[in-house]
Amino acid sequence: MKTLDLKKELKALYRPTAKAVQVVDVPRFKFLMLEGEIEPGRVPGDSPGFEQAMQAMYGLAYTLKFASKKRAENPIDYPVMPLEGLWWTESGEYDLAHPEGWLYRLLILQPEHITPEMFAAARAQLRVKKPSDALEKVRLEEFEEGRCIQIMHIGPYSEEMRTVAVMDAFAAAQGLRMHGKHHEIYLSDPRRAQPSNMKTVLRHPVEE
Repeated sequence: MKTLDLKKELKALYRPTAKAVQVVDVPRFKFLMLEGEIEPGRVPGDSPGFEQAMQAMYGLAYTLKFASKKRAENPIDYPVMPLEGLWWTESGEYDLAHPEGWLYRLLILQPEHITPEMFAAARAQLRVKKPSDALEKVRLEEFEEGRCIQIMHIGPYSEEMRTVAVMDAFAAAQGLRMHGKHHEIYLSDPRRAQPSNMKTVLRHPVEE
């Protein structure tokens, strides 16, 4: 059986240093995607819709992994990649300190050999085991982020602003302008990790 080590192959994008901001070019990848909105008066950590969305995303990701591993021809095993989130607001004013009106797109990177047919079969399987409205919103789609800056944030989500300030200063010094959506890649499970040890990749598209 062939094994893909995506985490190792893509280490530069998914395990950046926490010591300095880096400029990276993020190519076109294939993702599971789902979009939603945090309910008024809620934050991601206590949002029922967000919890359902995460369950649907992980459910599909693991169903696809096992289907790939068990197929009769050319079985391929691979690690399920971390959950990612793009965050924004309708107004364009996104402030981590004020979680109001947040919109999100959740993503989980998929290997190239995952096909629309495999995705459809995985969703049909999950509809029987764990149906949900969120499951019907997930799609398989390509996404190319392009030129970005990124850094590893170590600590709780509530302290991300200090790391974002470092990114802002780096961008200004390099003559770059951040645009697009705030991107987070969740490497730690908040239910298990100590808040001070949590690792989250922060990424943002930039242009001259």
